[in-house]
Amino acid sequence: MINNNYLVQLKKIFKEDNMPDTTIQANDLDAQEIVINEVRDSVAKLCSDFQGEYWRKLDREQGYPTEFVKALTDAGFLGALIPEEHGGVGLGMVAASVILEEIHNQGCNAAACHAQMYTMGTVLRHGSDEQKKEYLPKIADGSLRLQAFGVTEPTSGTDTTSLRTIAVRDGNDYIINGQKIWTSRAEHSDLMLLLARTTPLNQVTKKTDGLSVFLLDMRVAKDNGLTIRPIKTMMNHATTEVFFDNLRIPASNLVGEEGKGFRYILSGMNAERILIAAECIGDAKWFTKKSTNYANERNVFGRPIGQNQGIQFPIAKAYTQMKAAELMVYHAARLYEAGKSIGEEANTAKLLAADASWAAAEACVQTHGGFGFAEEYDVERKFREARLYQVAPISTNLILSYIAEHVLGMPRSY
Repeated sequence: MINNNYLVQLKKIFKEDNMPDTTIQANDLDAQEIVINEVRDSVAKLCSDFQGEYWRKLDREQGYPTEFVKALTDAGFLGALIPEEHGGVGLGMVAASVILEEIHNQGCNAAACHAQMYTMGTVLRHGSDEQKKEYLPKIADGSLRLQAFGVTEPTSGTDTTSLRTIAVRDGNDYIINGQKIWTSRAEHSDLMLLLARTTPLNQVTKKTDGLSVFLLDMRVAKDNGLTIRPIKTMMNHATTEVFFDNLRIPASNLVGEEGKGFRYILSGMNAERILIAAECIGDAKWFTKKSTNYANERNVFGRPIGQNQGIQFPIAKAYTQMKAAELMVYHAARLYEAGKSIGEEANTAKLLAADASWAAAEACVQTHGGFGFAEEYDVERKFREARLYQVAPISTNLILSYIAEHVLGMPRSY
């Protein structure tokens, strides 16, 4: 459970009104470190009940970590970004990033529940008072799960403005038709944040116009026009494809104004990139600890293999990549808390952190040799999980394209 004594300190340090820029006052550094360490210790203690065999069993069965998600919810960690007035803990992006990082540093996997942290922000910033009152307290206490994010489609991929799912107004309802893919956790979520086109593409001035966000109650929608089909993947990610066939939902499920959904989603995507980058930092730390311990303990030819530079250098290089990426992740998180424009920083953090975790993963497998492929060491499971973030939630190549065009001013490449 999040301890109230340092909860007050967390809020003082991380609340937006105390972060007008990215500079941390010198006299806050020690206090911040103490508080951050308390958060890490609390997360680590919770994760100690969910060690390797728990995740290996789920991996074999392609199961969902229900007990783990419940424990995180009960402890208040998944409500970290929900304000106190809506039943949450009321912390900021830095604290949320620390929570997710430490989960992965402990060898666990937050992918089963991390979406709640960034999807609820759209409701918080753009939802009606009625929507906030109805949903946010229940999301915070775990009686409702907002884990599904319906954006990507099989024909458009990351070309979001070309999506084909449509929502047509019909009196006091909208009728939705279309398909989403890679909608993770849909089978384990009560609500879905859904992006659909409400004005045809050929009728808008800008491609980003005419898209709207809906908060879909999947408990009602299932078997009434909503079909969910699981997709088995190389890692246990509980992902699905979702079909909408004349699904009728109340117009009150519209979040914000009709046609402005794309800009609503964008801020959530930046939060998503920061939080997943923090997870990658945690993964990199886990891999590096695993590699270092094995390299020091494993003896071949009468000496520890960690004495060989061929073993040392890849591990050390991955560690330095992680340290540099870590700085960028928390720089982006502080900018987010300060309300700054962070497209460059969020994307850069995601790229660097994903590369760092993958470098650490490869070094870990190489260090372990054949044992790196053995289930009992957990390396092969974490290796598969780490590979995802070279592709999702946005590929490293698209980040490079974004930086080339929007930061460096080069011509658009696609």
